[in-house]
Amino acid sequence: MTETLLWSSEFVARAERQALESDPTASDPTASDPTASDPTASDPAASDPAASDPTLVCRLDPAVIRSVQKFQVGESGDGPHLIAKAADTGDRDYETAIRLFVAEEQNHARMLAEILRAAGAPTINADWTDAVFVRLRRLLGLRLELMVLTVAEVVALRYYRALADGGGDELLTRVSERILDDERHHVPFQCRRLAVEFRRKPRYAKRLARHAWRGLALVVAIVVAVDHGPALRACGVRRRQFVSDTMQLFDDAIATVFHERPVSEG
Repeated sequence: MTETLLWSSEFVARAERQALESDPTASDPTASDPTASDPTASDPAASDPAASDPTLVCRLDPAVIRSVQKFQVGESGDGPHLIAKAADTGDRDYETAIRLFVAEEQNHARMLAEILRAAGAPTINADWTDAVFVRLRRLLGLRLELMVLTVAEVVALRYYRALADGGGDELLTRVSERILDDERHHVPFQCRRLAVEFRRKPRYAKRLARHAWRGLALVVAIVVAVDHGPALRACGVRRRQFVSDTMQLFDDAIATVFHERPVSEG
C-alpha cells in the first residue's frame, strides 16, 4: 500500500459500503444512510427537526436517556481543531482521513439525536466531562490530542456494546451497532498514527508516555462508570465490570502503539 493510501482509503471504503446499507434511524428498512454516500456533507435532519422521521419511537430507561444525552454532546466533537492539527502535518491524505473521521463522529451525534427525539427527550448543549476532554485535547500538539481521543474511543467501544446488548430497544440497538462498526476502525486508525508519532522517541520517553496514558485511561474509565453508572446498570453492566472491560480494550490498543502486538479491527 502506498503512503498516500495509508490513512483515508478505509474511510472511503466504509462510506461506500454504508451507502448501500440502511440508515439505522430510518423507519423504512430500505432507506440509505443520508451521510454515508458523502460523509462530509451536512445532514438536514441534524439541524432541522422537521426532517427527522416522526414515526420513530424509542422506549428507554430514564437513566439511559440521560446517559445518551451526554454522549451525544461528546460525539458532536471538536472537529475543526483536530482538522487544523492534521493539516499542520503537511500530509494531505491524513488530513482527508481526519475530515472523514470527524464526519463519522458527527453522524454518530445525528443518530443519537434521533434516538433522543424518538424517546421524547431533548439534546443538551454541554456536559462537564466533554468540556474536560476538549480542554485536555487542546493542551499540546497532535500526539496528545490523539492519545486523549483514543481513550474516548476505547470507552465508547465498551459503552455502545452495553447499549446494544442491554438497552432493550430496537432503534437503540441498531444505532449502537452502527456506531460500534465505526469505532472498531477508529481505534486502530488512531493507534497507527500514534505509532508513527512515537516511532523516533527514545525508549524511556515511550515508557513514561505508556504509564501516563494508561493512568489517564483508568481515571476516565472510572469517571464514566460512576457518571453513567445508572445507565450501565439498566443495561446489565456493573461499574467494576465496565472499568475492567474498558481497560482490557485499552491495553490491547496501547500494545499496538508500542509494537507489542498487532491491532485487531474486528
